[in-house]
Amino acid sequence: QVQLVESGGGLVQAGGSLRLSCAASGRSFSSYAMAWFRQAPGKEREFVAAVSWSGGSTDYADSVKGRFTISRDNVKKMVYLRMNSLKPEDTAVYYCAREKVPLGLGKSEYDYWGQGTQVTVSS
Repeated sequence: QVQLVESGGGLVQAGGSLRLSCAASGRSFSSYAMAWFRQAPGKEREFVAAVSWSGGSTDYADSVKGRFTISRDNVKKMVYLRMNSLKPEDTAVYYCAREKVPLGLGKSEYDYWGQGTQVTVSS
């Protein structure tokens, strides 16, 4: 059984920074790509960033490129999202997710999700 638990959300002023963490339990964490998604009120969930199973490849939504950095620690079974230069439009619930198939690059389906952590950016 895989469990994903996010933390690190909060209230921050525009221009500020936050680091989200995702703690994973279960076997074979290091074999799966991981990603962050977000969902703002009244909007559909959207992709934010992904990191491959090895950590050697990353992918970002255009809206966060240059501001957010995804990383992982396979020994600690952790995934991180460093968010800099935050904007009010980054306000959303952020979810950690695991890719469905092993050894991927994070570009396909995701089957395990955390409960989410709220990020609120004030103007």
